[in-house]
Amino acid sequence: MGFKIDSLVMNEIFKDLSQTYEIYAPTRITGGGAFSDTDCVRYEKIQKAEDIEFELKSNFSFKEVLLPLSQTLFYFTEEQIKEADGPKKGAIVFLRSCDLHSVKRLDEIYLRNGFEDYYYKRLRENIKFALIGCDHSYDNCFCVSMGTNQNTDYDFSLAPSEQGSFKVDCPSHDLSAIFKKYPLAEEQVTPAYVTGNDIQVTIPEGISIAVAKSKIWDEYDTRCINCGRCNFVCPTCTCFTMQDIFYTDNGRAGERRRVLSSCMVDGYTDVAGGGQYRKKNGQRMRFKTLHKVYDFREKFGYHMCVGCGRCDDACPEYISFSNTINKLEGAVKEVAGNE
Repeated sequence: MGFKIDSLVMNEIFKDLSQTYEIYAPTRITGGGAFSDTDCVRYEKIQKAEDIEFELKSNFSFKEVLLPLSQTLFYFTEEQIKEADGPKKGAIVFLRSCDLHSVKRLDEIYLRNGFEDYYYKRLRENIKFALIGCDHSYDNCFCVSMGTNQNTDYDFSLAPSEQGSFKVDCPSHDLSAIFKKYPLAEEQVTPAYVTGNDIQVTIPEGISIAVAKSKIWDEYDTRCINCGRCNFVCPTCTCFTMQDIFYTDNGRAGERRRVLSSCMVDGYTDVAGGGQYRKKNGQRMRFKTLHKVYDFREKFGYHMCVGCGRCDDACPEYISFSNTINKLEGAVKEVAGNE
């Protein structure tokens, strides 16, 4: 059952939820954009419903809540190791359907890929997800093609309504109990979702690892500048590296950090002895693309990419990932013709 909630009551509910959870949502940061006098929408802790940016797509994904850019795993001295403390509270994360689908992808990698990542799991177990509906498509989105435009696997949804009120659907028993502490008007609520995007992608059924031999990747040797922005804004990229930090005032003590990394940047595939896999940017683009729409599906049964379009939004060279996917059909024919 859903509710229609006055904004003042909604903020009281937020205050109540804040006793147990940190609340994260996309917020507009005035002047925080990449260019002068532009804004940025990214995830921050919030205190009230009015802080949420409902209209614009966030420039960055929710991923940093589950996979912090830099996360201390443990502290060490010559004789002792101490595990870093986990968060004191759980978290509620507001996100759109495509991002909620990406949570499933992150879970596959960190929980069901032959092992359970302890640090990810302890964060994941204490997170609730609140859905922000989409009443229209955004630039570069192709979620409908990827089947991620609609999602029912949320704890509650929130949408602004007329006169500053909000509409909520709350399937979660735990959170529903909190909402029902307040005098609310019950009504049927269905989160909005898009049924079409301006951009559509087609992933050929005959795709195989053989398309790695195609010449379509060569153009990215010069077009891509290996900045890694596409990876860092992507809600399903999971790569990281490790850093041991030694303290300046005590060189025999320090901490080990897990730091998000990118398969597109220099140094990611460096190995002992000076070797480097995927030296060319086209090789890196090939690896990323086939990981998103080929080998992940071979293992888990569905594509890794959720069609949020942030990679296209972020690329300073205007490389379109959706266009790259659409080139795969030609690559399949090219490779087949060469065999």
